[in-house]
Amino acid sequence: MASFDGSTLEAQRSFWAAAICWPMFFVLGLVAGVRESPGTWMIEAVGFVVGWVAFALASHAMAGMAGKGREWPRFIAAWNWANIPQYAALVLLSAPAVVLPAGIGQMLALVAVGYALWLEWFVTKQALGLDGPRAAMFVVLDVVIGLFVQGIVARMPM
Repeated sequence: MASFDGSTLEAQRSFWAAAICWPMFFVLGLVAGVRESPGTWMIEAVGFVVGWVAFALASHAMAGMAGKGREWPRFIAAWNWANIPQYAALVLLSAPAVVLPAGIGQMLALVAVGYALWLEWFVTKQALGLDGPRAAMFVVLDVVIGLFVQGIVARMPM
């Protein structure tokens, strides 16, 4: 956290992390067995961007309600950059599932998801100075937004 100065410029620049994560998002789709048309991939790409931005906006409001609005730029910068190791872990631990027995592959994917959720919780807790349960609410918010956006994307006509 010492690397983040909490400036608005730093928060804005941290959204470049989404560009780094974007290819990993598509690799995860391939690992999951998604064999879709270019139009479907475009819809998935829009969903990725919408989900990322929706969490940033919703977390800004939530941080304000928690009395942590001044810390939000530092938080969102840390959250954005923390997505890179989260996506990397998801790819690295999910990819072997393609060739490993189902149980082992699923266990590795579960470990990756657990790590990603823990890292998001830890970053939130540290960056906003929240206790564990309040930090967990930000993680729940992110998961709910992700599920909502993915639900809409899945219902889009291809």
